[in-house]
Amino acid sequence: MKLFLSTAFLCIAINHAITAQTASIDRKQFFSDTSIVNATITTNMNKLFSKNKQGYTVSGVFSTTLPDGTAVNEPIQMEMRGHSRHDICYVPPIKLICNANKSSVISSLKSLKLVSECKTSGQYEQYLLKEYLAYKIYNLLTDMSFHVRLLRVSFQDSLGKKKPIPVYSFLLEDIKDVAKRNDCTEWKGEKLATERTNRKQMTMVAIFEYMIGNTDWAVSVKHNIKLIHSEKDSLVKPFVVPYDFDYSGLVNTDYAIPDERLEIENVRQRIYRGFPRTELEVSETLDIFFQQKEKIYATINNFALLTSLSKKEMIDYLDQFFDSVKKPKDAKWIFIDNARSQ
Repeated sequence: MKLFLSTAFLCIAINHAITAQTASIDRKQFFSDTSIVNATITTNMNKLFSKNKQGYTVSGVFSTTLPDGTAVNEPIQMEMRGHSRHDICYVPPIKLICNANKSSVISSLKSLKLVSECKTSGQYEQYLLKEYLAYKIYNLLTDMSFHVRLLRVSFQDSLGKKKPIPVYSFLLEDIKDVAKRNDCTEWKGEKLATERTNRKQMTMVAIFEYMIGNTDWAVSVKHNIKLIHSEKDSLVKPFVVPYDFDYSGLVNTDYAIPDERLEIENVRQRIYRGFPRTELEVSETLDIFFQQKEKIYATINNFALLTSLSKKEMIDYLDQFFDSVKKPKDAKWIFIDNARSQ
């Protein structure tokens, strides 16, 4: 299997020029680039891979190669984050603080979440890649979505006592950049009930979460969602942007267990967690899904890092969704008749 790995962390567009001193990364173009970043993080692995509390930071060095062949070795900080993954995973969920050194060539990336394989095995590699594709699929449906960048990271021990750990990971775009792309700013106000958000976008979010079989989200407590609001029109309700899809049926990790209050046996069993919509609202939103169906399937089938089995599992699961909503009466039963009431 040939992989076209990128040898550049800074992507090709650094405002189309590199100054004599430092370069400034165009974050938008960085996340638009689909090549894989090949990088090394050198750190005290004993500290990084211990079960540290959220917020605990570990210093390290991020290494890669610039497009012009210049070697980069930049200081970074890694901050522990996450809830369930923090407790379950061997490879910790972290936030890369790239602007620890303000003059660093990667400082313009600021702080970004790094999602890695939970454990070092072929199965967990596939989980990570499937979650990465869940983001790419949602990008096809709406621009109010997080962009992601795939990396092949080798964690190396600065003390030389542990073997390197190579894993696939992806960086998650900052919500401020998601907002900026959509002429919005991040919502800093109070927590909002689901139906106090933009109705049209909330319909898209709820149906997408149903499609991928994800129930691990809640607007009212900001669980696995972010909110952005229009800079130009203060009367427009905030928009919901979802993330964190490892508990979805589409990814189907072995540690994903649905909330017992939902009364479903496993995460592959779909349940709609949105509120009722009109038949027209449902129809208009589903039209977007059907219009993008071929691109969704191509995104999966053309992704060389997925095994044939993973591709088949994802396509079969999506087939179930599209088959279940193609008739208006069936869609009405799911998204209106059996929608939540509170």
